[in-house]
Amino acid sequence: MKANFKSLALIIFLGLALYSCSSDDEGTPPVAAPAVSNFEYGEGSSHSTDQVAYKGSDIHLEAEITAEGIVSSISIDIHAHDLEVGEGEVEWDYEQTWTDASYLVINPTFHEHIDIPSNIPAGEYHIVLTVTDELGNSTEAEGHVQVLDPITISDFDMDETVARGSDFHIEFMIEAVNGIHEVLVDVHAHGLEVGEGEVEWDYEGDYSEDFHELTEAEFHKHIDVPVTAPAGEYHIIFTIEDEDGNTYEYETHIDVTES
Repeated sequence: MKANFKSLALIIFLGLALYSCSSDDEGTPPVAAPAVSNFEYGEGSSHSTDQVAYKGSDIHLEAEITAEGIVSSISIDIHAHDLEVGEGEVEWDYEQTWTDASYLVINPTFHEHIDIPSNIPAGEYHIVLTVTDELGNSTEAEGHVQVLDPITISDFDMDETVARGSDFHIEFMIEAVNGIHEVLVDVHAHGLEVGEGEVEWDYEGDYSEDFHELTEAEFHKHIDVPVTAPAGEYHIIFTIEDEDGNTYEYETHIDVTES
């Protein structure tokens, strides 16, 4: 009888001990993973939140982080999916991790500027912000940013042929977010035979004064072709440079016919 009583007492004691441990565990909830709010990004110079940035400039990133555990690192990953890489361009994948003392706290505010190369494809890029605390908990916030060319032209219209001794017209719209610095036109031929009474013709026009510092303008000009120019195909290059040194080139051709 005494043996049974001792066994029963031991079972009750072990049960109380297990319940006490379980209660202690339940009383210490796990530390929540960091939370990210107000994640914003856009053109760096204006701290824009329009989710648009420009090649050759920078992108502004900011987020508020709420963390019960001390933050151990903040990482950014920027990459594109299936963007066509044009001539003179390279793919751009950006990764960086910050462990600055100002971020290794309970509730830091993340604020950084990242340079955007000028020779990458324009298009949509995916941004992933990852916050990790000292306990290994991590949280991601993500979005997309449109990376645009700082200089674009549109509505291009030009004569396809011109009789020598007359002129041809060109018109198009220019948009330059940083302001127009220079507009150049170069007309030249390759390997055209110069006949009797003809003179080789190369044209270089500088129209910068008409458009200096404008962010949007209409280019509408007429170019005279000398009556002595050899007939044939001429190559035309339009070069636009903005106030930050970014350049944009547009190339086309025109046929000069005999008058």
